[in-house]
Amino acid sequence: MTYLEKLKAIREQMKQSGVDAYLIHSADPHMSEYLPAHYKCIEFASGFTGSAGTLVITQDFAGLWTDSRYFSQAENQLKDSGYELVKLKIPHTPEYIQWLNPEFTIACNFSLLSVTLAELFKTHHLNVTDADFLSPIWENRPALPLNPAFLLDEKYSGKSTVTKLEELRHSLKALGATTHIISSLDDLAWLFNIRGTDVKCNPVVLSFALIQGDTTFLFINKDKLSTEAAEELKAAGVTLLPYEDIDSNIDLIPAGSTLFLDPKRNCTRLYNSVPEGVKIILGINPTTHLKSIKNSTETANFRKAMINDGVAMTRFVKWLKETIGTEKITELSASKRLAEFRAAQDEFAGLSFDSIAGYGAHAALPHYTPSPETDSELQQVGMFLIDSGGQYYTGTTDITRMVILGELTAEEKTDYTLVLKGLIEGSSARFPAGTCGYQLDSIIRKSLWDHGRNYGHGTGHGVGYFLNVHEGPQSISPDNLPVPFKPGMVNSIEPGIYRPGKHGVRIENLVLAIEDEKTEFAEFLTFETITLALIDTAAIDTSLLEQKHIDWLNEYHSYVVQQLKPQLTIEETRWLISQCAI
Repeated sequence: MTYLEKLKAIREQMKQSGVDAYLIHSADPHMSEYLPAHYKCIEFASGFTGSAGTLVITQDFAGLWTDSRYFSQAENQLKDSGYELVKLKIPHTPEYIQWLNPEFTIACNFSLLSVTLAELFKTHHLNVTDADFLSPIWENRPALPLNPAFLLDEKYSGKSTVTKLEELRHSLKALGATTHIISSLDDLAWLFNIRGTDVKCNPVVLSFALIQGDTTFLFINKDKLSTEAAEELKAAGVTLLPYEDIDSNIDLIPAGSTLFLDPKRNCTRLYNSVPEGVKIILGINPTTHLKSIKNSTETANFRKAMINDGVAMTRFVKWLKETIGTEKITELSASKRLAEFRAAQDEFAGLSFDSIAGYGAHAALPHYTPSPETDSELQQVGMFLIDSGGQYYTGTTDITRMVILGELTAEEKTDYTLVLKGLIEGSSARFPAGTCGYQLDSIIRKSLWDHGRNYGHGTGHGVGYFLNVHEGPQSISPDNLPVPFKPGMVNSIEPGIYRPGKHGVRIENLVLAIEDEKTEFAEFLTFETITLALIDTAAIDTSLLEQKHIDWLNEYHSYVVQQLKPQLTIEETRWLISQCAI
């Protein structure tokens, strides 16, 4: 079926069911950011492959609401699909709600609708019913993945499942809850020390968990687990049940129970199956808070992962600078070569996301991913933006570097230097305990604001340990998120400047929140930069930096050389040292 034929078939079902507007969300029953192929509903219906968006269909209009990361991509992919692009003014917001008529009968698949969004519909007096208009027309739909899963050894996780369950129950008791449902795959992976390949680049396993008092149920396809893994989970007090049995077991929660549930990480289908007489407490999963604070084993392993990743980045940048002009290199071939350098590293388990690799004007698209249709050849002029990362048994990496390929304009040098200055300001910040990400955000942006520049995305996100590259609950952004930074949290710092049609600049490191000092005024924290890779000095305008910024960069590069040198050849070390000079 063509996209127009699919749209017609959806509208026919809407007409038969008395539905005025049908919504298709980018989600699965676990409210994941990245989806198994089985749940890529927006791509099936419209051809749009971005990771964020909502389709809204009426009898006379069909639109995709998405944010600025995907405007160019959406305009290309929606051609001849019957859908129009509706540009979100504010990223990650359901602005289509304002467009919907309260008189409409609205439908969507409740398995793909978060509890939070369902409650928002109610506050806007929208009548929303449960309907699946895709399954009847989705021929050869990809099956749910049956990829094998494995348990992460405690030398990597630092804590056993038994210990983590004890910590979770302690948190639930403090919240006054007797029962808990977990749907979010990264929380489940952390709690049960389980990893897999059910979602590309995210080492998670499709599953649910139900905690009732001292009893723990894990709903998972048992064929994914080896006999040894199943026995290990059983020994930890975990009862394994079929993946699809989660609904029927929620039905059995006894009246009088107090259920804790994360409204952003659970679907409305499960929420609606909770029996009457069960008190529900809504809030962030306790496991989300627990896993955000890396233990001593995880932080030590993270540093090992950063060395391996830094070696791969060093070899990649050296290869690119020495090869450009002697053979054809494109955005895709460069991304592939970097992946090969990473794959050669010890304990590498895959990429943490599809590389964002933009040359020239493509770098001005913050989340541009090259395709065969858009793949640009790199030239000996300008800058190449490469935002990439790896999954290692010892941690997850995410790094953005600008590789200077040749002559730059004065504007490019200024933008590059201001972004670097913002990175340094954030990386060297000292702040009292209780400081939240939105407070740090302005510290990092000030270097850009002073010169009338800004960027539209957040400044940084949490990062998982051999888990999702985007992890909460903390972040650095203008959003007034009341989550303070705590020692052990790993976060990115990634300011940028983007000039559509010209160039884009972003530099990103991962940092670890650590204790700094305790004074008579407060306990202070700071960041330890754990990413280890050259920051190209060829574009720096030192007149825009203070001596403290230059000192920071020199000290950082000295540490990078010290840490990477044992794994580099003499020639690679000499090259790295030569590139560090300002």
